[in-house]
Amino acid sequence: MRCYLHAFLLCVVLTLCSLFYVFTQLASTLEEKDEWRDVREQGIPGRSSHDTGHLLRKGPGLAGLRDHGEDGLDRERSGAAVKESIDDRSHLAVVACGPRLEETLTMLKSAVLFSKKPLHFYIFAEDNLHVSFRSSLHSWPRTVQTKFKFTIYPITFPEENAKEWKKLFKPCASQRLFLPLILKEVDSLLYVDTDIIFLRPVEDMWALLSQFSPSHLAAMAPEHEEPRIGWYNRFARHPYYGKTGINSGVMLMNMTRLRENFFKNDMTKVSLRWEEILMPLLQKYKLNITWGDQDLLNIIFHHNPESLYVFPCQWNYRPDHCIYGSNCQQAEQEGVFILHGNRGVYHDDKQPAFRAVYEAIQKYQFGKNMEAFLLQPLEASLQTTTHTYCGRASHLFTKRLKQSIINRTSHKDDNPARS
Repeated sequence: MRCYLHAFLLCVVLTLCSLFYVFTQLASTLEEKDEWRDVREQGIPGRSSHDTGHLLRKGPGLAGLRDHGEDGLDRERSGAAVKESIDDRSHLAVVACGPRLEETLTMLKSAVLFSKKPLHFYIFAEDNLHVSFRSSLHSWPRTVQTKFKFTIYPITFPEENAKEWKKLFKPCASQRLFLPLILKEVDSLLYVDTDIIFLRPVEDMWALLSQFSPSHLAAMAPEHEEPRIGWYNRFARHPYYGKTGINSGVMLMNMTRLRENFFKNDMTKVSLRWEEILMPLLQKYKLNITWGDQDLLNIIFHHNPESLYVFPCQWNYRPDHCIYGSNCQQAEQEGVFILHGNRGVYHDDKQPAFRAVYEAIQKYQFGKNMEAFLLQPLEASLQTTTHTYCGRASHLFTKRLKQSIINRTSHKDDNPARS
């Protein structure tokens, strides 16, 4: 009898142990499923040298960047009231060195003024400018700060060639070449020079990503529309894109594709990745290039023309388009969308029409009526510039601006909580 009792107790103990093991495994399985569901909903882990393991979602053109802490970076969130939407936010990068603080802030101001959708600014700047950028952006009215967030980055080049890259063309200009390698968590990005003024919402330029074919990696405008005054076709000592080359002051990038693509070149029969091709190109052509990183981009897309989407000149309208008479046909029809004041024309008297637009944006006070305090003073200033070729074409500067102001005002009226 005692033997039967011992056997019964042993069976009970074994049964309890089995049940405990089963429940433990079931709980572990459910936990793993929850974690995997979160990964599928939020995206695939993406890591970089400064990543802390955040999750992101990648798409063919529009991308999401989730907030995360980053060592060595100055991250700021402006606009806690804005509900973040991965696909709605336009990502805008700029590189500022030397006396470019005010010019960069004016560019960012023009982006905020006309955009209806939220923005994320990636500001690459010398260390001594970080505090000024942060304090200036935080000084903007709270209602304006709800429309954007920003991240400030140090200037970063590959350690073994940092000095050579930094002195190429202008200080820090070649930083744009390394954005796909630094911002590994960002899928798509609009890079602009500091001397850019948006006359149309940023999201309109961002929408060009949807026009990319599967082979397109980046988008830029031609350097010239008129070959007779073109620089590359007359003077370049290196390969360049198309008939007149491309200008890199406004550059829309699908950075995921740039990172993953292999590029044909004239150095080896083997196609190279983005991070592999830059330094060899510089070593081969550094004695023959005049415009630094822009020339390197021309060389790359000369050998890979199928990878470039070319957008019209009104998205990158420079003095070259009017200094010898109007030669941007698209601007003649639709107006100027983005003004590019290269050669320092915002700060001298050589092209007063360009300077008038810059100063109108710079002086405008947030919250004031844009028609009365921005458009009308600008039109009055432009009337004094008609002695120049660009001044005679200045109606093209305000043609789209008027519509942007009307659209922005009606958007505020429709969304009083965001005005």
